Amino acid sequence: MLRANFHTHSTFCDGTSTAEEMVQQALDLDFFALGFSGHMDPDVYMNWDDYYREIRRLQAAYASRLDIILGAELDICFDPATCADAEYVIGSTHYIPASDGTLISVDYSEEVLAAGCRDYFGGDWYAFCRAYYELEAQVYTRTHCTFVGHFDLITRFNDSMHFVDETDPAYLTPALEAMEHLVSQGVPFEINCGAINRGRKAEPYPRRELMQALHDFGGEILISSDAHQHELLNGGFEQAIQEAIECGFTHTNVLGRTPAGGLEFRQLALDTL
Repeated sequence: MLRANFHTHSTFCDGTSTAEEMVQQALDLDFFALGFSGHMDPDVYMNWDDYYREIRRLQAAYASRLDIILGAELDICFDPATCADAEYVIGSTHYIPASDGTLISVDYSEEVLAAGCRDYFGGDWYAFCRAYYELEAQVYTRTHCTFVGHFDLITRFNDSMHFVDETDPAYLTPALEAMEHLVSQGVPFEINCGAINRGRKAEPYPRRELMQALHDFGGEILISSDAHQHELLNGGFEQAIQEAIECGFTHTNVLGRTPAGGLEFRQLALDTL
């Protein structure tokens, strides 16, 4: 079993479990590392000072039992200075800026998503997705992220809404262009299990065609549950590991401490998990 997670939310943002409840669950699962990644974005964001103090308290309290890492999930439309003290950053795209400055949420609700496409893209879902991936291609440049979060989040509601064919070149081409560009910048991608954990999608992000392309581009992966409640802290790991293996990946990455106290990526063989 994979015994680490680096995409973890708590009641400091939109999670339903406290940070300490997440720590207790990690200990129950015999985790060796737990990374907290509270939201910093235009809509769901935290009191950074309170969050920082609590995660630092937990680090000290559980230092002998668990490596707790203080991170942030930084939206591409938000100011990186708001979480400058983070030990690592997940770079995510939750919004598309419209021509009038309105931020269109891609993962709030089906209604908001449909209205954004109708009002700003004339109902052209493929143009909407293309705009998303053109922005997503900038996620490393804008956030200097440690890894890319849920790359194809634009499809969160596609299993129910069926607004695009995710195998159509009109959808895949801009996605693949963005992915290849990010891989060239050396930034890893997470295989994000959040949507399958919460019953919203049948596949993790990125979906199979994109995960295969990520392997073929030479990309690196981490596996994350994107947990918002402690019961799902390791949810979806088995499916993600299996799909990664089927796409040709031999290892996943985890974050670990250097002797100087910084962070580095370490590899775990998938066939041992």
